[in-house]
Amino acid sequence: MQIHNRVVARFVDGRTMKGTTQDFAVGRDVFHVIPPEPGAKPERVSLTQLKALFFVKDHTGNKDYNEIKKFDKLVPGRKLQVTFKDGEVLVGSTAGYDGNRPGFFLTPADPKSNNDRIYIVAKAVRSVAFI
Repeated sequence: MQIHNRVVARFVDGRTMKGTTQDFAVGRDVFHVIPPEPGAKPERVSLTQLKALFFVKDHTGNKDYNEIKKFDKLVPGRKLQVTFKDGEVLVGSTAGYDGNRPGFFLTPADPKSNNDRIYIVAKAVRSVAFI
């Protein structure tokens, strides 16, 4: 049985794509997103065009919810703040940040976030600060 992860792909050009993926893997340059519409064909996504891949609890989310950008409890991993080249800021923790790798996973600081975890593409990042 294959696992279908609910994702939102956010591209450096501002586009978004919602769906599921079965073949995302760190170290691979390409994966596929299957749109949620019945009968939709998988769409090829290249990491070179991607800002981040959000693994989400659901595709609806709450556009009016503002994520808390601080920690209210102890968390595993290193706490950091990521600022993307487009100005968006995320705060979370990571177990595997290495500035020389093409990307890394971030777990949001806000436990009420719709995001379970986020794969951040390093080329889309302006700065990373440990907090």
